[in-house]
Amino acid sequence: MTDEPRLQAKRPVSALLAGPYGHPFHPILVTVPIGAWATSLVFDIASHVAGRPGFLTQGSEWLIAVGVIGALAAAMVGFLDLFAIPARTPAFRTALVHMTLNLLVTAAYAVNFLWRHGTYTGGGSVGPGMLVLSAVSFALLGVSGFLGGKLAYRYGVRVADENTQAEGYTPGAGAGNARPAA
Repeated sequence: MTDEPRLQAKRPVSALLAGPYGHPFHPILVTVPIGAWATSLVFDIASHVAGRPGFLTQGSEWLIAVGVIGALAAAMVGFLDLFAIPARTPAFRTALVHMTLNLLVTAAYAVNFLWRHGTYTGGGSVGPGMLVLSAVSFALLGVSGFLGGKLAYRYGVRVADENTQAEGYTPGAGAGNARPAA
């Protein structure tokens, strides 16, 4: 087997939209929904111990909205990365499961936002159903994140090839001079 399919997965479909070689935008963009949803879960839990939980409940609702918007942006760029992976490979199958989980999680958080937005009363803690939905969604996000890590760190999707990486460990090699191997 040649290295061509593996090397194909390292190249962006569109450097302008997906990020340049060896520095994709998808991992950068996923920090927004992960951070927003992690903080919303902390706010949900804190709303059950705070004396006046209204600000935590409302903050969590809007953090969920920020996470959904951020997830949609990350998904668009991630979808471009998916096109670089050859079909019928373990990396492609992993990417499809990763994408499916992320879409389910995003849909669950969108439902959670709409549920909260439609029932907000202004002062109480987050309802138990909403809290459970957030916790389950966040756990699924963790599974999906594990798969995303597998794509990058095991399969090397959108990661620079070893020759380019070696420049970072060569004394005197200029940072920023990394060029993709032909």
